[in-house]
Amino acid sequence: QAQLKRLGVNTIPGIEEVNMFREDGSVLHFAAPRVQASVAANTYVVSGHGENKGLQELLPGIISQLGPDNLASLKRIAEGFSASKEDKKEDDEDIPDVGANFEDVSKQ
Repeated sequence: QAQLKRLGVNTIPGIEEVNMFREDGSVLHFAAPRVQASVAANTYVVSGHGENKGLQELLPGIISQLGPDNLASLKRIAEGFSASKEDKKEDDEDIPDVGANFEDVSKQ
């Protein structure tokens, strides 16, 4: 704390969350952190409970925070989502078409 006071950090109020993006596509997420900064010393302090989360866990609210470095991760998530949809379509092919009246089909 003494070092931070010497740098002249001030508390920044009203910060709801802080997200730090990692190179592996994960996110260090702080909900309701205490943030202090000294712009002159180029120093920022984030304190609170941080959780490692996957990018997909924070979507769609985190989209506005994504930069060009995160586009590859977002693309992988989208490809995985479309692949899982295709798998689901293939599974649906085994289900017979019931039509409008379930009772008639169940008697056959």
